[in-house]
Amino acid sequence: MKYRRLGKSEFQISEIGLGCWQLGGDFGPVNDARAEAILRAAHGQDVNFWDTADVYGGGMSETRIGSYLHNHHADVVVATKVGRDASLFPDSYRKETVRRNIESSLRRLDVEALDLVQLHCVPREVLRDGDLLAWMEDFRSEGLVRHFGASVETLEDALFAVEHPGVASLQIIFSLFRQDAARTLFSKAEKNDTGIIVRLPLASGILAGKMNRQTAFDPSDHRHYNRNGEFFSQGETFSGIPFEDALDLVDELRDLKPRNLSMAQMAMRWILDHPAVSTIITGASRPEQVIENASVSALQPLPEELHERLADFYDSEVAPRIVVGI
Repeated sequence: MKYRRLGKSEFQISEIGLGCWQLGGDFGPVNDARAEAILRAAHGQDVNFWDTADVYGGGMSETRIGSYLHNHHADVVVATKVGRDASLFPDSYRKETVRRNIESSLRRLDVEALDLVQLHCVPREVLRDGDLLAWMEDFRSEGLVRHFGASVETLEDALFAVEHPGVASLQIIFSLFRQDAARTLFSKAEKNDTGIIVRLPLASGILAGKMNRQTAFDPSDHRHYNRNGEFFSQGETFSGIPFEDALDLVDELRDLKPRNLSMAQMAMRWILDHPAVSTIITGASRPEQVIENASVSALQPLPEELHERLADFYDSEVAPRIVVGI
């Protein structure tokens, strides 16, 4: 496993991180034994950056991580999020409520201070108002959090947040199906020493190339209930591309894939080839997936010619099919 510094922080984090949304059951049911096995696999692969949120499973994801860390004394950087809980979202943001939510995360994770707290896709007007960012500075000064950042849904919000001097990291959607950040955001992030955390590197799994028109998702899986943005931004589900269109695009991408790589390996190696990226957070429903994902760190960079072809493919084939703003 290779490591990169996370923005303004002192943390050296694994290029491949672990996304822990699924530990809350939001991609289908995950029992305690499987959750434990996933975390153990990440620990065993030296994946030392785990990303969660207070709302994943109503705190279940944080609780499972906290239990594992307590029992195994793992040296892991845990990033959590605040701002989407019903006590706050969409228009009830109060400093003391945010503080209480952070303190609840501290208890569930069983730590004295949170390594990284990210504003969790808060409404644009709330982010731009600036109060939340100022409160995060206060919480850092009080020792509740070591660093803070923002997880955003759009490039517009990322371009605003990257200019804030206290923001250590930005979590964004970036993949072969969402390439625009490389052209507009990354140079600013490097200039401001803001780490880039990439989520949804496989566009909700579809870029792994294993889905088809008969693929069915559990009713508790957001790929079932949020396919058209019914509950949160459609951009969080298949990168805002209609499922059937995304399947067609994946079929076209197969012709560009090097023979020695899987679809998932090509998609994630492409992301790591961007120096501004600190880590990719990859979800996993099985321990074997953790191991497969971790192996991408050891792969050689993709040829420049392939990067050019993938950029052309995005411009001509993918971007016109995205149905939500980026």
